[in-house]
Amino acid sequence: MTAPPLVAEDLDLHHIAKAQFDRAAPFTSNVDGWKGMAQWLFEPERIVEVSLPIRRDDGYVFMFRGFRVLHSTVRGPGKGGIRFHPEAGVGEVKALATWMTWKSALVDIPFGGAKGGVVCDPRRLSLGEKERLTRRFVAALGENIGPHTDIPAPDLYTDSQTMAWIYDTYAMMHPGNANLPVVTGKPVTLGGLAGRAGATAQGGVFVLEHYLEMGGIPGLASLDGARIALQGFGNAGRHAAMLLHEAGAVIVGISDSSGGISCETGLDPGMVGRFKDETGSVVDVPGSSPLPPAGVLELECDVLVPAAIECQITAHNAPRVKAPIILELANGPTTPAADDILSERGIKVVPDILANAGGVVVSYFEWAQNIENQQWDEASVMAQLRRRMRRATETVMTRRVSMVEAIDVYRDRWHGLVPSQRKLGLPDLRTAATAVAVQICRDATEQRGVWP
Repeated sequence: MTAPPLVAEDLDLHHIAKAQFDRAAPFTSNVDGWKGMAQWLFEPERIVEVSLPIRRDDGYVFMFRGFRVLHSTVRGPGKGGIRFHPEAGVGEVKALATWMTWKSALVDIPFGGAKGGVVCDPRRLSLGEKERLTRRFVAALGENIGPHTDIPAPDLYTDSQTMAWIYDTYAMMHPGNANLPVVTGKPVTLGGLAGRAGATAQGGVFVLEHYLEMGGIPGLASLDGARIALQGFGNAGRHAAMLLHEAGAVIVGISDSSGGISCETGLDPGMVGRFKDETGSVVDVPGSSPLPPAGVLELECDVLVPAAIECQITAHNAPRVKAPIILELANGPTTPAADDILSERGIKVVPDILANAGGVVVSYFEWAQNIENQQWDEASVMAQLRRRMRRATETVMTRRVSMVEAIDVYRDRWHGLVPSQRKLGLPDLRTAATAVAVQICRDATEQRGVWP
C-alpha cells in the first residue's frame, strides 16, 4: 500500500498570520461586541510600493521594487525592519508588520508594527550599489517614514551601515530637525546602542531561561547542560549560539543556508563562527558530522532554535522534530499545521512574537535615547531588556493557564466566530501570546474610538 500524497500547505505568510489571529481572537474578552473590529485590527493601515531605478557600477540603470507596510499606529508609531531579499513581497511584508504589532504590544512598548522590503539579491550588489539603492528607497518613501510615524530598523541583509545611510538620507531631506530617532540599529557613533546587534538573541535567551525556571519543561530547570540545535547562523543564530554556550548549554547542531553540522559532544560556536568567516559556511567544521540544511531540525536535543527564515517547520517534518521545546528566533518559522502536530505531540513552541521580541525592545530603547538626547550604557540596557522579557514570559504562561481552565467557555466562542473549525484543542503558547497582544490592541482601539 502506498502512502497517501502529502497535502500542500498554504505557506503564504499573510494567510498564516491571519490563521494565528483567528485562533487567538476567541480567547479575548467581549468577543460578541467586535462588530467588524477584527478586520480593523488585522488589516494594515497603509501599503506603499515604489519603483527604484538605480545606476549599476557598469553604467546600466536597473529597476528595483520596494515596499513599506504600516500595520498599526493605534499604540504609537510604526516600527519594523527593512529587508533586502530576492523573494521579498507584499504578502510577506504585511505578515511581518502584523507580527511586529503583536510583538510590541506583548512586551509593552508604545509602537505599532511596520515592515519594509526591497526585491534584490544583496550578494550581487557592490557596496556602492547597495548604498545607492538604500538612499533611493528612503527618498522614494518620503514622508511615509519619520521619527513619530514609522521608524525602520535592520532586517535580512541590512545592518548598522544600512541604517546609517537611511539616517543620513533622511537628515539631508529634513535639515535642521532632530532626526536621529528616524531609524534604529544605527552605529553607536550615530546614536545607536551598545548591545543592539545581539538583542534579539539575548531577549530569546532571557525568555528561555525564565520559561525553564517556571517549570515549562519538567526535568529541565536551566540551560546548564541543555542540548541545543540551531537552524541559522546569521545575526540572531550566531549570537544565540554564543550566549547559550556561555550559559552552559551544549550546542549539538548548527546549520546555515549551505548545510548543517552536528557533534554529540558539542560545538564551539566561537570556532564555528571563525570557520564561517573564513570559508563562507559552517559546512566541514573540523570534528563535526555533516547534515542537510534542514536536518538540524530533526536532531535529538532539548531545545530547537529556528533562527533562519519563515516556514521551516511544516506538516511534512513536524512529526520528526525530537526537541521537547522550540524557541522561535526567526519570524514565522512554524506553520499552523505544524503547530497542531507539535501540540498533539506535547512539544512546546515559544512563539516568535515573544521569543524574538528583544530586538524591538532594544530598538525602542535606542529611539527613546535619541528622543531624549541621552546615551545609555549596555549594562542598564540589558537589565531593562531582561525585566521586560521575563515579565512578558510570565504574562503569556499565566494567560495560557487561564485559557485552559476556561476552555469550555472559549470553545463556545470559537464555534460562534469560526464555524469552519470543528475542533478546539488546548491553547498553545502562540495562541496565548497572540491573545494577550490582540486584547491590548483591541482595548487601545476602543479607547481611542473611530474618528471622524
